[in-house]
Parts: sequence; C-alpha cells; structure tokens
Amino acid sequence: MAALKDPARTWTGIVVGEGTRCWFGNQFSLIAPRFEAYGVDLWVPELGGKYDSRNPSHKMLMSVLGGMSESERQHVQARVRAAMDAQVVNEGRHQGGRAPYGYVTVNGGVHPNPRKAAEGFHLRVLVIDEPAAEVVRRIFAAYLDGNGDRAIANALNRDGVPCPSAARPEQNRHRLADGWQASAVRAILENPRYTGYAVFGRWVKQEVLADPDDVAAGHVTKFRRASADRIVRSRTQAHPVIVSVETFTEVQLLRRSKGAGGLESRSKLERGPKATKRVYALRGRVRCGHCERRMEGTPREARIYYRCAARSIVPGSPILATHPKNIYLPESAVLPHLNDWISGLLAPKNRDTTVAALVGAQPGNTTNTRTEPLRQRIKDAETRLRRLQAAIEAGANPTALVDALNRAEAERDAARVELDALPSARTISAAEVDAMIDYLDTIGRQVNDTSPAKLQELYTALDLELLYNAEDRMLNVSIRSGRGNKRVRGGT
Repeated sequence: MAALKDPARTWTGIVVGEGTRCWFGNQFSLIAPRFEAYGVDLWVPELGGKYDSRNPSHKMLMSVLGGMSESERQHVQARVRAAMDAQVVNEGRHQGGRAPYGYVTVNGGVHPNPRKAAEGFHLRVLVIDEPAAEVVRRIFAAYLDGNGDRAIANALNRDGVPCPSAARPEQNRHRLADGWQASAVRAILENPRYTGYAVFGRWVKQEVLADPDDVAAGHVTKFRRASADRIVRSRTQAHPVIVSVETFTEVQLLRRSKGAGGLESRSKLERGPKATKRVYALRGRVRCGHCERRMEGTPREARIYYRCAARSIVPGSPILATHPKNIYLPESAVLPHLNDWISGLLAPKNRDTTVAALVGAQPGNTTNTRTEPLRQRIKDAETRLRRLQAAIEAGANPTALVDALNRAEAERDAARVELDALPSARTISAAEVDAMIDYLDTIGRQVNDTSPAKLQELYTALDLELLYNAEDRMLNVSIRSGRGNKRVRGGT
C-alpha cells in the first residue's frame, strides 16, 4: 500500500494473477477504495478486464472470489495440520519453535524431504540441556513435596537459579529475564514433552473479529488452548526423558485435586482481577512508573488509594534497587482533573481537535520502530546461513559449522516469532472516529455522576490507562477509543 501513495511511481495499474489468492473474505472491500483514491486501476482476469466499483456485478464477483479464497485457505490449513499431526504421531518429529526449558535443539541430519534437503534444510531434534533439566526435575520434586507454584518460584529466586529467559536470552527477547514467576513454574509442570514423547497442537491460532460491532475492522489472530481432541502425541518416545510418565501423571492428578488451576499461581509481575467488596473507579488502569506493574486499590478509612509495594516484586530483581518501599496514589486527587480533561475532549468545541488527534495517532500512520530491526535481524541471520551452507558445499567440515548454523537458525526463528507477534493496525477514517466520539459523548455525561461504577464504565469505554511517576508526581494519561490513541500529561 505504501507504493500506492508514492506520487513518483511510473505505473498506474495492477494486474491480478489469481483472484482467489490475492485476498479472502471481506478484505477486498477494505482495500478497493484505496486503489481508487490513488488513481490506480485494478485488472482482474475473472472480470475480463478492469474492475469497476460502480458495477454491482463486479462487486458481487469479487465477494465470491474472496469467499473461494477463504475456503481454499482453510483447506490448505487443514491439509498442513493433518500432515504435521501424522509426522508427530508416526515419527515423533519436532515441529519447530522454541525448545522447552530443559532442552536445546540441534542439527538432526539432512531433511527427509528431498526438496528441502536440496535447499540445505536439516531436521531439528531435542537434546537435554543438563543444568536446566536438573532444575525441571527439582520443580517436579518440590511440587510433589507440597510446594505451590509461587513457593517454588521464590525458592529458585533465592538460590539464584537463572530463569528460562535469563538462561536462553536469544530465545526469549520478549521476556524481562528478571526472575522466576509462578506462571513459568506452572508451564513447566503442565508440559507433557518432559516425558520424552513428542506432543503437538496444545495451542492453536484462532481468527476472531477485532470488533464484533464492526465487521469491516477485520480479524485478529489469537493463541488459545486447544481442546483435548486436537492434541496429538507420538506413539513412541521421540527425545530424551527428563521426567518419567509416572511422575508427570502424579503431578497432574495432584493439580486437578486442588482445583482447575492448581494452587494460586498468578504472576507477581502482573496482578490479575480479583473479587472486591468496594468498587474502584480506576481498577486495573493505573501502572507504576518504576516497575510498570498495575497498582492495586487499597482503602484507608473513607479514602481510596492505589498502591505499588516493593515486597511483591520478585526477589533479586534489579528493579528493587530503585523502587520505593511503597508508592501511593490517592484516587480523590486524580478523578476531578481526569474527568475535567475527558469532558473537555468530548465537548463540541473541541470535537475537531480530538478527532484529528485520534486519527493522527493511529499506529498505522507511524513507522513501527520495532519492525525494521526485526526484519534486519532475519535478513542478517539468513545471510549467515547462506554463507555457512556455501562453505559446506565448498568442502568445509559440516561438524565444525553445526554450532554456527544452530545459532543462526535460532536467531532467525526468534526474530520471526517476534515479528509475527507484533500487533497489526487498521487505519480508520475521521468519519469513523467521529462516530466513536458521538458514542463516547453519550457515555461521557456520566462524569458528573459520582458513582464509581458509572465512572468505571466510562473508563472502560475509553480504554483508559494511567502511568504514575511518583518522583515527579505526574500522570501520563492515555485513551484508546476504538483503535485511536491520544496521550497527555498532567499533575495530580
């Protein structure tokens, strides 16, 4: 789409090779107006010529092509998944991705697929990383001794055991590497691959509507736990065993006996919602400027504060060196200024300014500073892989280059995972933002209602976030109405 906007381009049309492979579903209805806006013609073989947006038959056929493409895509996904399931069940083949903590991936020889072998691809197999595997065995033993997830994490932190993201930073660039969390312990205790069997399909990608009330907003991809019938396991052991099947089964039965989620194991770095007797207007919306964790609501007599306590940070975390013992933010000092600011944004006299700010601050209108470095890392890793493969073809000893090949592949795969995980944004028009402002203006009249429940409803509709800097006594306030974004700063 960037090429469409370039006024110096020397072409004025695009010819579609296969209409059923260029878009799917309702994608065409979103991109077609952009071609027309930038004066670019679209030629489609199935139409017998140029696409005409004023011709209803053309629009109908493009919708049919989109539906056919979506159906073909689903068939391809089903065939690929069936083939991968068969490889796991029959061969115990590792299907890629990050190795579980306790294992590392190494070169397993030439790829059995002749085409991939000709391109220089090799199989990847799991082998034990003994120091990490010993930690895994310790975690299982500690749980069977009656320790919960959080108690095990605290014990590992006290003993200075590196957490997974600290032990393998090249595979966990998206993690903080600041200590063991209960969630990491839980993931290890629930991972059946430590029994030596290959397991595949525990998580699945699902496409869900970005906004159920706005189908044109498209879909977003989310990872969710798969149902039991979607998970497959190899018939025989596929890699070295760290934990016996008996031990793993005993742990799972013990966890189920303690409830659906086992012992309380929420991460200390991110507080989850919990039942409360009071209604906090800013519940879950205030973050600490020191550690960026959510601050918890704390009542004191008739007043409500939001607190971040240093004692709940992971022992040994570098944040503890600068974090005050307790940080308090009184709710009464925030709400009047916050509500006045919101009322001003939604006021008719400021409508045009607010719409312009929300449109201009969309992620799709700014360069994603994280995308280009990730693409460069992928490019650099692939360049190294090509050079190493050329060296092998020239007669170099493959054994001497195994470690270098593994590192390059690991860096490339990690960068691809990070790039795929980056959120995609759809640019919305000023008219759409104006419609959202109309909706928010109706809710915004509730700012004069002192009921915390009503204020909480308004802040949820605005997707309000506050970052509190205790040293400067300043709040960074952010609203994301729909998919727009606007930020201001103000004192408490």
